[in-house]
Amino acid sequence: MTDTGAAEPDEERSYRGVLGAFPYALRRSDSRLFRSYALVGGLAVLAVTAAFVLALVYLIGGSFGARAGVFTFSRSFYVVVALFVIVPLIAPILLVARRHRRGRGDRRYDRALAASGYLFLLSLYLMLVISAPAEFRDPAEQYGVLEPAIRSLYALPPAGGLLAPLSAAGVVYLVHRWVR
Repeated sequence: MTDTGAAEPDEERSYRGVLGAFPYALRRSDSRLFRSYALVGGLAVLAVTAAFVLALVYLIGGSFGARAGVFTFSRSFYVVVALFVIVPLIAPILLVARRHRRGRGDRRYDRALAASGYLFLLSLYLMLVISAPAEFRDPAEQYGVLEPAIRSLYALPPAGGLLAPLSAAGVVYLVHRWVR
């Protein structure tokens, strides 16, 4: 007998960390909407992470040889902002994986979290449109039917761009709490 008496971990019920949650959630979910979000959200996380890492490298390179103080604060601020962007992108995937691992996964919950994840992605785009400096803005006329919407987004104060992702992150949390 080669049985040592120790229970081996069930491969199907475990995903071993954040990176393992992505393929686990893809395998376990029956919702096509969620599966698409797991792929799109995963790619968005990779792109956003790369952008923040490159921005941090650029900031550190620009502040090389400077004294501590404001430069140290701005580096820390980059990391905090990155977490506030990346966590709501990953949250729907982690929550669905956790729910399926516990044996309580269902298509309705998966769809609702995928929709809230897509809403967060849209809110990031709206934030970028609202906070874009004037020299980088395209003329609103070239958007045709969307011209009034683009003009109204351009008219908002740049700091107002933060409201969209903060609200959408709250929606991700509320969907998780209410759709059980």
